[in-house]
Amino acid sequence: MTTAKKWSAKVDTESTYPESGLFTKSPTVIAKALASKKVSPKGPASGMRMLNFYINRAGKNLSASHHKALERAKTILSGIIAEQHEKAPRKAAKKHAAKTHAKKAA
Repeated sequence: MTTAKKWSAKVDTESTYPESGLFTKSPTVIAKALASKKVSPKGPASGMRMLNFYINRAGKNLSASHHKALERAKTILSGIIAEQHEKAPRKAAKKHAAKTHAKKAA
């Protein structure tokens, strides 16, 4: 029996929830889902927070193999986050270089 989520106040955020049963799937499926814009519209870092929250809340009741799979999902997800951070500074550096070049030319 599932119950609807009850909020004590009106909340208007972009946060979403992962699909039910997601954390029972394979580590790569978990990581890719939590990195997606559908589950984590604010980016994969919010997906990492969801995964950490789940591990901390359900960690006492998880089997050792399942806990290890979730830790593997964290590793994969942190790789996705690192990959995005590598791409982002390059774009910012190009924009900065273009702006400084335009100022010097003027």
